[in-house]
Amino acid sequence: MTDESNSPMTDTDSTTTGPLLPEDITTDSPFTLPGFFDALAEGRLVAARCTECDTHLLPPRPACYGCGSRAVTVSEQPRTGEVRSYTSVNRPPSAFEHLAPITIAVVELDSSARLTGRVDAPLADVTIGDRVELQVRDPEEAGIDPDFDLSYEEEWPVHVFELV
Repeated sequence: MTDESNSPMTDTDSTTTGPLLPEDITTDSPFTLPGFFDALAEGRLVAARCTECDTHLLPPRPACYGCGSRAVTVSEQPRTGEVRSYTSVNRPPSAFEHLAPITIAVVELDSSARLTGRVDAPLADVTIGDRVELQVRDPEEAGIDPDFDLSYEEEWPVHVFELV
């Protein structure tokens, strides 16, 4: 809760503690997937950080999965990082089927938060330690069939890492 408004936090002020009560978590909260994807659609990549154990939570969560604390803050993250692990998905979900094989990587952002996502490169072109940059795309631009979206996902952007 913010001091000024008595309503759940909806900004990315890293000095503000996240929602402490379940009823503080609304669909526009950055601590929910809709809130995370709304921020991403606006060009902001946000993550939570536990102030108790320093675990990064990406996408943000209202409680730390490292220690269980609800003392979390939200802040904008850099879009650049390094590939830490990667693989090829040869039989992806139906919406991505025509893009197979898909290269997927765990990327450690420059803030040390980690995010898994598709890499816009063939598996043979990717190595551990490669520098990548997150790009946000409209699902149709990214070649994803909108018929496979769940109703609440229709407006969600797609994140893709590009080699830099």
